[in-house]
Amino acid sequence: MKPASNKKQGWALLLLATALGLPLLAGLLVGRQSAPELAPATTADPARVVAAAGSGAQSQASGRLVRDGVVIDFEARSEGDGPLVEGGFADLRFRLSDAASGQPLQGQVPGAWLDLAQPSAAQPAGSGTPETSSKSRIGLYLKGLPGVRPTLDLNSYYLFVLNQDPSITVIDPLTSVGGVTSTLTRIALRRPPMDWAASADGKRLFVSMPDAGEVAVVDAENFRVLGNVAAGREPVRVALQPDGRYLWVGNNARAAADSGVTVIDTQTLQTVLSARLGPGHHEIAFSDDSRRAFVSSRDAGTLTVFDVATLKPVDEIRTGPHPLAVAFSPLSRAVYVSDGQDGTVSVIDADSLKTRKTIALKRGIGPLRFTQDGRYGFVLNTLEDSATVIDAASGEVLHTLQVSAEPWQITFSRAFAYIRGLASPRVTMVDLASLGGERTPGVLGFDAGPAAPKQAGALPLAPGLATARDDAAVFVVNPVDNTTYFYMEGMNAPMSGYPNRGHSARAVTVIDRSLQELEPGVFGARVKLPAAGRFEVAVLLNQPQITHCFSAEVQADPLLARERSTPRVEFLLDNPTVSVGAPVVTRLRVVQGDANQPRSGVTDLRVRYFLAPSSRPREVAAREVGEGLYEATVELPEAGAWYLHAGSASLGLAFGDQPYVSLRATAAKSVVAEQKP
Repeated sequence: MKPASNKKQGWALLLLATALGLPLLAGLLVGRQSAPELAPATTADPARVVAAAGSGAQSQASGRLVRDGVVIDFEARSEGDGPLVEGGFADLRFRLSDAASGQPLQGQVPGAWLDLAQPSAAQPAGSGTPETSSKSRIGLYLKGLPGVRPTLDLNSYYLFVLNQDPSITVIDPLTSVGGVTSTLTRIALRRPPMDWAASADGKRLFVSMPDAGEVAVVDAENFRVLGNVAAGREPVRVALQPDGRYLWVGNNARAAADSGVTVIDTQTLQTVLSARLGPGHHEIAFSDDSRRAFVSSRDAGTLTVFDVATLKPVDEIRTGPHPLAVAFSPLSRAVYVSDGQDGTVSVIDADSLKTRKTIALKRGIGPLRFTQDGRYGFVLNTLEDSATVIDAASGEVLHTLQVSAEPWQITFSRAFAYIRGLASPRVTMVDLASLGGERTPGVLGFDAGPAAPKQAGALPLAPGLATARDDAAVFVVNPVDNTTYFYMEGMNAPMSGYPNRGHSARAVTVIDRSLQELEPGVFGARVKLPAAGRFEVAVLLNQPQITHCFSAEVQADPLLARERSTPRVEFLLDNPTVSVGAPVVTRLRVVQGDANQPRSGVTDLRVRYFLAPSSRPREVAAREVGEGLYEATVELPEAGAWYLHAGSASLGLAFGDQPYVSLRATAAKSVVAEQKP
């Protein structure tokens, strides 16, 4: 569990920035994100810093600052026994303690940034003290100016975007300026994804792939697939127990004999249970102590209860002809099952497994979720365009609210419920503080994109909206314009949007990369060292107000240097959807070196493309049209997803070595989709 103090970190930094006299626009801190895939480490600074003793000077960097009654001990240690090397991982640790007693400092969450050592833009080199220099550097970070950002912001997070094709896009939102998004990488999957679940520490993602009969286990730190685990026939819904031990997978197999649930041990990645249940879609919920799992079977009209310790079913409860959603409230210690056909919500005691009551609503209800504290349950009705609010304490209906057309997804921050509709781009916001009284609850909203999500078709189960780490903002995917919008509470419209060029965005989740409190007074993170050189780690405390920079040397990796010298091919694709049969002029850029210098004169650059999942590959030559820019015309005679790869024998690039892109050919009106840089 993340300490509650971490939730307040963004606001604490905002208050301190004001005290330091730094003008900030609303949201530059609370809404800022990034993450620790790119970052450095440290050694000691001179002023007021005493190098900590220890063996293996090459394998770690450390420093100590004593000021205003506070001790900050810093350490950066490589993953192995060797030195800090670019491209390698390092564990960063900040230990805060009282100078007099040595006790851990409670209630403090440090802000931290890592960057290449260089003179501050606000202060000439060699002027001022280390304290004023670090204050100037941190001041620039807090202002959030375009082009002025650290190599790594340790107060931040990444966006993981689930695509319609077999891939996940990883985005660092902080690098987005003027609508141009920094896509850090894409993670290739074996088959198209349907749903996902993240571990509590954000280090792993479990992604269901129905066509493959597998769950992909994604390393969210290194951005790669660790493996693909067999998960029964047509695995769709995935749910992770609160304690993280078992992953439960709903199998929506057409054959009744294969329909049920598969349970995977997250430590060994081995299947520990394959249970046949009733036919139809399966939703999964857990008691807050992970002692019981509740699995619905839509077509059978049942809720099966499992004892997690023995992995055996203990009861099968009939809840109605068409159960569509299952949710647990820790406040009432009850399980709630919504039935879309008869319009009821069954309230089942999680301990005795007896039905406490049946709440009569209207036909068409489905999605059901509880607020973070378990107090209010929201039941969405797609036919009525409404949301019914249930009080978990009394089991009574408190409100029925009109919301976005055809509501189908819901998520919560501490202050609001966000409801997404299929038939409207509008996201409805319900003020949670206004619930329960006699007055009408506060209902607001904003448009996330230009079109209704259902126009995109082929939507997954994974939600298209996710709250930001600070819990005062939300990200919303619009699958029609392929953009993820960022909305901060209190604003009239989304603050920004992050395009997903070359792929079709369908869902989003947030992976936190901020400092975590590992033990009382000790904060840490694992980071990937981005480059060789001397780095500085800027640290900020709120009370007392302390700013300081530690530093460290990171050694060069000869293998990475050789890789950087290898030419790279980038597809310049603006519109991923084209018309069947129409010639598509696609552009490519060839670059080389750290500075991405254009590479001209490549005469054997070719584009190979094929229709997914498999077809005879086609190939076409690319011609140079500018310095490092090339064009190739492809023709897509059939509807579907086409994958494009680039290769060049003279550059030593085989097809498949470089990132690919996909084009979706539709039978729409004939339009030439030209890709421009």
